[in-house]
Amino acid sequence: MHYGLLEDTPPGQWLPDVLEGFSRQSIPVHEESDRPVTATLVRHDDVEGLPLLYIHGWSDYFYNTELADAAARHGHQLYALDLRKYGRSLRPRQQPGYIDHLAEYDQEINAALDLIAHEHPGEQPAMIAHSTGGLIAALWANRYPGRLRTLVLNAPWLTLQGNTWLRGFANTVADPVWRSMPERKLLLPKVDFFYRTISSNEHGEWVLHPLWRPRYSFDIHGGWLSAILEGHSKVRAGLAIDVPVLVLVSTKTHFGAKYSFKMQTADSVLDVEATAKRATHLGNTVMIHKIPDAIHDVYASARPVRDHAFATTFEWLNYFTGNQMERQSLPRNDGLGRRTSQPHPTGFSD
Repeated sequence: MHYGLLEDTPPGQWLPDVLEGFSRQSIPVHEESDRPVTATLVRHDDVEGLPLLYIHGWSDYFYNTELADAAARHGHQLYALDLRKYGRSLRPRQQPGYIDHLAEYDQEINAALDLIAHEHPGEQPAMIAHSTGGLIAALWANRYPGRLRTLVLNAPWLTLQGNTWLRGFANTVADPVWRSMPERKLLLPKVDFFYRTISSNEHGEWVLHPLWRPRYSFDIHGGWLSAILEGHSKVRAGLAIDVPVLVLVSTKTHFGAKYSFKMQTADSVLDVEATAKRATHLGNTVMIHKIPDAIHDVYASARPVRDHAFATTFEWLNYFTGNQMERQSLPRNDGLGRRTSQPHPTGFSD
């Protein structure tokens, strides 16, 4: 296992990834303070199928190899994009996750899709995105009609948490202050509740990279939060995504001042009702599917729950991509982010 930061791959070359059975390729973005900034495209190797691109959430990276295996079994080849300053793309002296405008991510998303198109000529991809990545993907899809077959959003962060007064204060009073001091770090409480729900070191099942998915999320700066609020405002005003959108959320939310085991079967990060309501602003064809006992990342929930999420996702994808192929289950191996137990033949644990 590799627990440090990575270096860029040689231009145009795939190198073995930290996950066994995967490769990665760096995508140049720009230079910042005379240092290159890159994103990273991860590819599930030795798989045939329609292309599917996954985008992670805040303070996160791609580690869910079970999602890739499920994709392969249903006739899709998964690619995953670690955005600039996240995960495999994080470099020394960078502010993790920081960006001024979410539209800047268009560069690596479009470049990733160009690479995928080169490997899958004539095949239009689908996309899955989680949480903050879901907001980024929705805004991107709205700006780039015609590039996807369909979009799946896993608990997307579409609106600020809290009551109407708090959201109004953030947008009208606090946002101008944050924009004037974009590098200012916001002094917010440090909590590790979601980490505890997913990490194999706590109550979860996933082996997580300590720098790429730390116990406490990345520091939040004013400029980044302003970019998020701007994105929320655009969703609130209404998008016109031109493809069918599936939105997956838990059936319940559980917020608390301290960790509770109830967080293992609820979204402890976002208000699922507010998310579902705001999702209707994404486009004309939106289906909201609530999954009982799902956590914030529905694909990282307990095995029966995530199997439900996988089945729903790939039934949707195969319908809207016209894909009828199903592959044999792939052999499992131990890698960073992969569970070490073997799956039950039915997909559920004994």
